Amino acid sequence: MKQDKLENLKLYKEIPSEAIKFIASGVFPCGRYVLSDKVYVNIEEYDSKYIKDARFESHKNYIDVQIVLEGAEELYYTDIKGLTVEVPYSEDRDIMFYKDDVSSSDNILLDGSNFIILSPEDAHAPQVCVNNQPQKVKKMVIKIKV
Repeated sequence: MKQDKLENLKLYKEIPSEAIKFIASGVFPCGRYVLSDKVYVNIEEYDSKYIKDARFESHKNYIDVQIVLEGAEELYYTDIKGLTVEVPYSEDRDIMFYKDDVSSSDNILLDGSNFIILSPEDAHAPQVCVNNQPQKVKKMVIKIKV
């Protein structure tokens, strides 16, 4: 897991140039955008959720770069070691879910000024509301094949 301010995004070699160019375009309608055979971007809108409804997820084949475009959310994270699988890995969706308590792990506020990079060993519980107040969030998730 790595986190930093948006202005430093291009300093991270794991973020491909096509993703940097996409971000620089500043045009983000909701949808899925395939940038290359190894990179795609999902832009989605949703209402943030209470922490009691959050659960950890992880991916095997992709790194996530998550950037909030509108609103704010908390994202909780921990290492996958020691977590208990709730929903086994889906090859089609490249995701598995865990049943461990989210609230006792580290977290970051994603507020549009920063980003987080999550590797396959990083379990994460995104979309958690800030200060127990759900809100509309628009987020970009860059998926980079490992």
